[in-house]
Amino acid sequence: QVQLVESGGGLVQAGGSLRLSCAASGSIFSINTMGWYRQAPGKQRELIADITSSGRVNYADSVKGRFTISRDNAKNTVYLQMNSLKPEDTAVYYCKVVVPIRAVTMDYWGKGILVTVSS
Repeated sequence: QVQLVESGGGLVQAGGSLRLSCAASGSIFSINTMGWYRQAPGKQRELIADITSSGRVNYADSVKGRFTISRDNAKNTVYLQMNSLKPEDTAVYYCKVVVPIRAVTMDYWGKGILVTVSS
């Protein structure tokens, strides 16, 4: 089993910055893609950024140029640096990792961490 622990959320003012961390532990031989999702009030959960094991990154248009995803494979940790935060970034942010297990890959999710951006 894989467990994910997210940290770094909280309350920030518009224009401010925050860095989220997600550390994976458990039965991990390797991790494929690591990503961050968010769910704002009244909206569907959406992918905001992900990163492959080779470092290839992908961003949602809404955060491109403001957020940066990175990973530390030695620590099994993924980060999300969030700059120029806007009130519409307010959401619960979820970490996801994709782990190969036997013949398949499995998705593991963190419990979510709240980011609130005030105006």
